[in-house]
Amino acid sequence: MTYDKATVQAVLDRALADGRTSLSAPEAKLVADAYGIPTPGEGLATSADGAAGLAAGIGFPVVLKIVSPDILHKTEAGGVVVGVDSEDAVRRAYQQIVDNAKAYKPDADIVGVQVQQMLATGGDVQEVIVGAVTDPTFGKVVAFGLGGVLVEVLKDVTFRLAPLTDGEARAMVDGIEAHEMLEGVRGARPVDKEIVGNLIKRLSDLVTDFPQFAEVDLNPVLAGPDGATAVDFRIIVDAEAGKPVERYSSEQILTAMTRIMRPSAVAVIGASNEDGKIGNSVMKNLVNGGYAGDIYPVNPKGGEVLGRKAFPSILDVPGDVDVAVFAVPAKFVGAALEQCGEKGVAGAILIPSGFAETGEQELQDEVVAIARKHNVRILGPNIYGYYYLPEKLCATFCTPYDVQGSVALSSQSGGIGMAILGFSRSSRMGVSAIVGVGNKADIDEDDLLTFFESDDNTNLIAMHLEDLKDGRAFAETAARVSRRKPVVVLKAGRTALGARAASSHTGALAGDDKVYDDILKQSGVVRAPGLNEMLQYARGIPLLPTPKGENVVIITGAGGSGVLLSDACVDAGLTLMDIPDDLDAAFRKFIPPFGAAGNPVDITGGEPPSTYRNTIALGLSDERIHALILGYWHTIVTPPMVFAKLVAEVVEEFRAKGIDKPVVASLSGDVEVEEAARYLFDHGVVAYPYTTETPVQVLGAKYRWARNAGPLGRS
Repeated sequence: MTYDKATVQAVLDRALADGRTSLSAPEAKLVADAYGIPTPGEGLATSADGAAGLAAGIGFPVVLKIVSPDILHKTEAGGVVVGVDSEDAVRRAYQQIVDNAKAYKPDADIVGVQVQQMLATGGDVQEVIVGAVTDPTFGKVVAFGLGGVLVEVLKDVTFRLAPLTDGEARAMVDGIEAHEMLEGVRGARPVDKEIVGNLIKRLSDLVTDFPQFAEVDLNPVLAGPDGATAVDFRIIVDAEAGKPVERYSSEQILTAMTRIMRPSAVAVIGASNEDGKIGNSVMKNLVNGGYAGDIYPVNPKGGEVLGRKAFPSILDVPGDVDVAVFAVPAKFVGAALEQCGEKGVAGAILIPSGFAETGEQELQDEVVAIARKHNVRILGPNIYGYYYLPEKLCATFCTPYDVQGSVALSSQSGGIGMAILGFSRSSRMGVSAIVGVGNKADIDEDDLLTFFESDDNTNLIAMHLEDLKDGRAFAETAARVSRRKPVVVLKAGRTALGARAASSHTGALAGDDKVYDDILKQSGVVRAPGLNEMLQYARGIPLLPTPKGENVVIITGAGGSGVLLSDACVDAGLTLMDIPDDLDAAFRKFIPPFGAAGNPVDITGGEPPSTYRNTIALGLSDERIHALILGYWHTIVTPPMVFAKLVAEVVEEFRAKGIDKPVVASLSGDVEVEEAARYLFDHGVVAYPYTTETPVQVLGAKYRWARNAGPLGRS
């Protein structure tokens, strides 16, 4: 697309030079024309007669709107009159608008009145909103949704990070809940979605090229089968909105994080022999956890700690030090960090509290400044530390953990961190790392993602977070990482705080949690609704192969289970396959006459193991079926462990043939089903007792990753 950027730059420069915070309607019209955004025919009048002349040239009916840099919300000021159908009516409307504006804001600078062609609404035409806002977390965000009054009532809007690709812009049109309204209802012709997508792309390009446009509203846009026209074009200007964010490069992040996660030497600032002190617990975990690198206790009193020579200062340590774990009160951190900087330490692990979380923002800023001066990366403060199991590194005051696996987890909260630890231990979910990020004064989630992306010991990353310090950096990193490894996020906080202060419809809507939802999805991230789901996704997703299509089939021994599993599939966004006649007949060969094929396939509760085996084998062998959900009912004919072993055997048989489909199971029955579910998990089948929802949620999460980041979605 070719744009007239010089014209836009001139308009922007003039507004900034005047100290204005918005563009006038005529200026917005120039911007729209420069970027090929259709707007109605219009002109600016400075007198009633001038307005009448313009209206006669444009053609009746027309709309009149006040033009004033001091009045953004024209309707509230009585500054809009629609449906004006004669020259005399235009003169009266002109005077009415000016009088209303003066009454609304007596000191307002009234430039004139905009006379605009009035476009037809209703019938084939739908009102939509296209906008952009500078989000404090994510930067430039583009919005699309139903427009006019519906945008305030329904708030049916979808968001994406700018800049957008053509495909992303087009996908936004189908991304709202009411997208079917755009396809034509009650005899109306469908909206041309390609044209609307093109308009969204042009707006995305505009705010990318000119980031000083802090908020942009095209509301309403009248979209129909023959085009899309922005009736109202509002632009908020802010020179600060265009300032770039300072970031470390990926190479810098990876270099520092590699030294932190795979250190050759660790110092403990505040090491102690006294049981119950953090410095004692950290030393014990490092020593007893089996870390093979050098461990240097640092204590001003010298002596020994746990039989190792203690040094009065880190500067007295004879060798190089990669990581310093701080176990001293907050007030002593700055001085010790200066010494770490002189020593060339890569990472400072700040366990102490007493910083921004208690109102001591100035102290935290001081510590960060010291770290930046010496190029030391800070993890924390106010954290439990971190674990990296491939190095047997337990740099924390919490209980040690030694079940190594491929899942890396992080948490902003210490309490959530302990829940992660307990769940991992209880479920025997092997982990590669557990990291606390606390206040995130420096190192945050995108730093961790950058390391785990290159870490061969990690196949899935799960993160609990309350906020994102630099949402755009996270989103860009996650978009890259999630193509190779699933990223699961539990984002706490779902309120719309801050929306009231916005200057535009788009800005108000962007205060909603929906922004996080849509941008995490755009980045390929799987969002978990709660802590249990995040942990279950982390445990189950790595076991499931990537599905090759959307067709899911339920095989169950109980009709009630089949109904609940079907409901769970709807909730999880899964597609229950419409069983073709030949496949229906094939299933019926293995089930009793009073059973049911279709989907779910109900084999009934009294069937022997062979019926389960045959129907599961058929589901795995038919290439039209892409995933299986098994519903088991405890019977004496097929006891729980018999079921578990036959499922594991048949799944393994097909894997040996190169056929590997996602299989999840729900087991209902007495306590024996607990052991059966554990057996299935141990043999690579995601299975849960006493629940129909959880196995389907895990399968749904795998599908969301495949659609958002994998082969079922973007290439």
